Amino acid sequence: MSIRRFFWLFLPIVLLAGCSERDRPLDSPVTLAGETFGTFYQVTIADSLTQGEANELEEGIQAELEAVDAAMSTWREDSELMAFNEAPLGKWQPLSDELIEVLAIGQSVAEASDGAFDMTIGGLVNLWSFGPEARPREVPDEATLAARLAEIGPDSLEVDEQALQARRLRDVFVDLSGVAKGHATDRVAAYLTRQELGHFLVNLGGEIRVRGHRDAESAPWRIGVEIPRDGPQEARHVLPLGDIAVATSGDYRNYFEHDGQRYSHTLDPRTGRPIDHRLASVTVVHASDAWADAWATALMVLGEEAGMALARERSLAVLMLVRQGEGWMSLASPAFVDHFGREAVDDLGITVVEGPASGAAAEAGRP
Repeated sequence: MSIRRFFWLFLPIVLLAGCSERDRPLDSPVTLAGETFGTFYQVTIADSLTQGEANELEEGIQAELEAVDAAMSTWREDSELMAFNEAPLGKWQPLSDELIEVLAIGQSVAEASDGAFDMTIGGLVNLWSFGPEARPREVPDEATLAARLAEIGPDSLEVDEQALQARRLRDVFVDLSGVAKGHATDRVAAYLTRQELGHFLVNLGGEIRVRGHRDAESAPWRIGVEIPRDGPQEARHVLPLGDIAVATSGDYRNYFEHDGQRYSHTLDPRTGRPIDHRLASVTVVHASDAWADAWATALMVLGEEAGMALARERSLAVLMLVRQGEGWMSLASPAFVDHFGREAVDDLGITVVEGPASGAAAEAGRP
């Protein structure tokens, strides 16, 4: 037999083997994971999938994340956001609809929180070492801090949603780290929904978006709200979820120490300094993870009392973990109770901060 004939006899077998592998059904749930935005992503899918379908979904997820990174990263010089930060002051810049959407969300939360959330804080983030600039050897001096603080503010940024354009009125560095990861989580969930998947959990560095159920018995997805402390992760509360998003902001993972004092990565845009209060973490449950992400940051900055007051006013479903001596106290807003039910909240040992919700309760997608 010639070599050529030997090749043609075996080629169909190789092709059939390849087709068989792509068509192989996978055990449910299927987990797809990787790295992005300096953190991890993990997508768990409870729908029936073949190996070929899982491969295509993984490529699609990575493409969605890359698109967000290309638009909103402050760590890559070629991103759309970095080009906006370098554009002439006062001149309207045409931007992608998704970047405009995220900027608009940030501006809305900034206004509602009286500046506790502020996307123009990038200059301060860099100054305190939590951005692309190198970490300083010392805590910033008062003069430098005051100079950067004078530059920032939501009023230094204008966003025109209708015309899909924005402009900087002062020389601020726009940083979307408080909302972009939530937007990316929403975007991955939207992609999976377009693929006609009905049961999945998207986890992007702790930002969560779920749909449907986690198994054939219609059990809800469950996530743990961890104890806000250094060391191994341990869940303080486990929440059952379905068709909802969850974002958590905390001061206990990303920080640095100087002269025996600990400085949180969460900065208060109104003072220019890291937050320093009893509130250790804020979890927001919302229809949109971008909104939940921004609100969690704003409430974390505001602290226990002012943050919970705003949560009640805006009818936000919020869980707070507050330092109490050597332990923790769990507080929930009335909207959190409305979402999970009084019995479930009581079983979790969470104290509800009662109070009338504002008559201007938020729409599901845009509070």
